[in-house]
Amino acid sequence: MQAEVVIVGGGVMGTSIAFHLAEAGVRDVVLVERDDLGSGSTCKAAGGVRAQFSDEVNIRLGARSLEAFNGFAQRPGQEIDLHRVGYLFLLSRPEDVEAFERSVALQNELGVPSRMITPAEARELSPLIETDGILAAAFSPDDGHCTPESVVLGYATAARRHGARILTHCELLDVETTSGGDIAAVRTSQGRIETSTVICTAGAWSTAVGEMAGVHLPVSPLRRQIVFTEPMPGLRDLARPVPMTIDFETSFYFHGEGQGLMIGMSDPDEQPGFRLDRDDAWMAGLGEAMAVRAPSLLDVGLTTGWAGLYEVSPDHNALIGEAPGVSRFLYATGFSGHGFLMGPAVGEVVRDLYLGREPFVDVSPLDARRLEGDRLRPEINLV
Repeated sequence: MQAEVVIVGGGVMGTSIAFHLAEAGVRDVVLVERDDLGSGSTCKAAGGVRAQFSDEVNIRLGARSLEAFNGFAQRPGQEIDLHRVGYLFLLSRPEDVEAFERSVALQNELGVPSRMITPAEARELSPLIETDGILAAAFSPDDGHCTPESVVLGYATAARRHGARILTHCELLDVETTSGGDIAAVRTSQGRIETSTVICTAGAWSTAVGEMAGVHLPVSPLRRQIVFTEPMPGLRDLARPVPMTIDFETSFYFHGEGQGLMIGMSDPDEQPGFRLDRDDAWMAGLGEAMAVRAPSLLDVGLTTGWAGLYEVSPDHNALIGEAPGVSRFLYATGFSGHGFLMGPAVGEVVRDLYLGREPFVDVSPLDARRLEGDRLRPEINLV
C-alpha cells in the first residue's frame, strides 16, 4: 500500500487533520488507529469547548475552533449537540484573580467576550454553587460543551467522502527511515505502507510513536475520572442552562449532561501511567470540594462514570510542529486536557504546515524543541 500521508491516531486531532488534508485535495491520506475511532482520550473527554486561556496562541486556537464547532452541522456536516452555555471560573485566591484579570484583558484584545464578574453574579449564572470564599469569577458566554464522539464521526465521515482512507484496528509497529533521515514507510499490523510523511496524533501514546522515527515527544499519560449524577428535575426550573462551572483552586467542575450533571476533578495524588480502571480513591477529595462549593450535590445520587487519559507535556501546553531531523514527521500532541476543544483549529494548522502555507496563527512557539531549552510556555487556565 502507498500513501502520501499517514496519520497515526484516530481521535479528534487525527480525524480533523485527515479531513482538512483531504478536503484541500491531498491525495492518498491514510489514518491508522489501533482500536476504534475516538477510543483513546477523545471519547473520554468532558466535551468542554472554550477560548478562555492565558496564552495568546491557545486563545486563538480555542476561538477558531469555537467558530468551527458552531458551524459543524454544515461543515463537515454532523450534529454535535453543541451547548454554548458559557464557562465560569470561580476564583478564591488573590493571585488567581490577578492572573485571570490579565488573561481576560488579553482575551478581550483578541475578540473573546469574556469578563470578570462578582461572586453574586456568578451565583446567578450557576445557582448550585455557594460563594463563601469566592473573591471573583471569570465568565465567557461563547464557551460551552458538545459531544466528542459526534465530532470524531463527523470528521471521519467527511474525510472518507473526500477520499481519505481510515484503517481501524490497525496498530503502528514501526516507522522506516532512510540513511538520510527521510521517512520511507510505516509498518502496521495490517501491512506495510510506503509513505514520505507521518503525522503523529497519538495523544498519550505519542512518545512511543516519536521514538519509532527518532523524534523526542515528551508526553506523559495521566488518568482523569468523571462521574454522572442521577436525573435532577430541578435543573429544568433554572432560568438558564448550567454553565461549565469550575472551582479553579480545587479543579472541581460540573456541567449539564442530559437530565443531570457531569462532574469531575483532578486527583493530586494521581501518578503518570496508562491506568484506565476506575476507583473511588479520588472521591474523598471530590466530596470535600463539593461540600464547600456545591454542597447540595452531595445529596444527589451518582449513576456511572469513566476514566480517561490526559496527554501531559512538561509545561502543560501543546506540542505542534515538524521535526527538524526527520523528513517529514509532523506532530500535534501533548495538549494536557485541552486537545478536544482545539481539534478543528489544529486540523487547519497542520494542513497548512504540511502544504507549506502560513497558518492563521503562528504555532512555532509550540514546537517541541522549546522543551530542550528555557522556552517553556506554561498555560495556567487548566483544570
